[in-house]
Amino acid sequence: MTVVEEKGSGEYRSRVREWLAANVPPPTAGLPPADYLRVAKEYQAALFAAGFAGITWPKEVGGQGLGPAEQQVFAEEAAELDLPTYPLLIGMGMCGPTLVDLGTPEQKQRYLPPLLRGDEVWCQLFSEPGAGSDVASLQTRAERTDDGWVLNGQKVWTTNAQWADYGAVLARTDPDQVKHAGITMFILDMHAPGVTVRPLRDMSGKSPFNEVYLDDVHLPADAVIGEVGRGWQAAVTMLGHERVSIGASRPSRSSALGFEAVLALARREGATADPAQRERLAELYAHERALELLNARMRQETQAGHPPGARGSVAKLAAAVQLRRAIAVAGELAGADVVAWDPEDGHGADLARGINSAPASSIAGGTNEVQHNIIGERILGLPKEPQVDRDVPFRQLRVGTQGGAR
Repeated sequence: MTVVEEKGSGEYRSRVREWLAANVPPPTAGLPPADYLRVAKEYQAALFAAGFAGITWPKEVGGQGLGPAEQQVFAEEAAELDLPTYPLLIGMGMCGPTLVDLGTPEQKQRYLPPLLRGDEVWCQLFSEPGAGSDVASLQTRAERTDDGWVLNGQKVWTTNAQWADYGAVLARTDPDQVKHAGITMFILDMHAPGVTVRPLRDMSGKSPFNEVYLDDVHLPADAVIGEVGRGWQAAVTMLGHERVSIGASRPSRSSALGFEAVLALARREGATADPAQRERLAELYAHERALELLNARMRQETQAGHPPGARGSVAKLAAAVQLRRAIAVAGELAGADVVAWDPEDGHGADLARGINSAPASSIAGGTNEVQHNIIGERILGLPKEPQVDRDVPFRQLRVGTQGGAR
């Protein structure tokens, strides 16, 4: 039972349930990308019109100004459905909340309402070929001009860049500073001259990621998010939202690795009478439910003025570990069906695709190893790992293709 219902009001849940029942789009599987994007935008626009977009965002930027309890109710009801939310996940879960925290009043009014309405799609441009887990080693540079900045560099593993209208990009603006300083976050118009997006196909057979080339891209002076030279602090803010967003995502009933799907698989295989399998299923359910409650608590604390900060890494790590646990249980139940499946058998194909896609959860938003370090250092107070480059100006470092000093 959610906090909303504990206060004696089930009206919000009833309203959410009724609206979803009447407004869920038809299945999108197999739709061409352009049609899928259109359906996603139409669904987001309907959410906005019904008062369910940006549930916890401030009213002055188009949000609903409600609490985490309402957000939790909506998440619980939506998890039962297969909704076309993927194209807007980066904007709604990461870029938008960062603009709420750090954006100027003008930026908030310009970018947040169109995002909430589904008019504009956002992406996040952090990783580079030579700067993945160590994002602070990025070499993309932004140089001042009379009327703004000129951006040059390359980004990679950029989710949804093929659909994006805008992106939050990190660039080095002062190479004479140490690597975590001298970085600035900007708003990037993804349709600007000099921006080239190329898809990257992963082993699931899909192309959710992209590499993005930036060649003499002009950025206006008001494109800075936060402060010039404090892009790392802005990145930490966004990564915190990202990790909470990833950790808070609940597997829908259509997910082959959610508990309900794994339980259905066990029933089809006749394995629910086996005490050992029942124990593993119970453990899977307990961990999934514990993760849901952890995220509900963090949402409530955020609404009360206590953002999760480094604890977002706990949720992100727990979600990645939960997927591994689900793969182990489902893989044993399905046997050879996870490596050789009948294309006409939707269950086997869905499970195989889910397993092929799952390793990304241990990398995206920071690897599990990075999350362990963050938890150890910032939550448990353990000593930081040695860093020999902490006090060295970036210009002197040998990172990626940068030769450094001789």
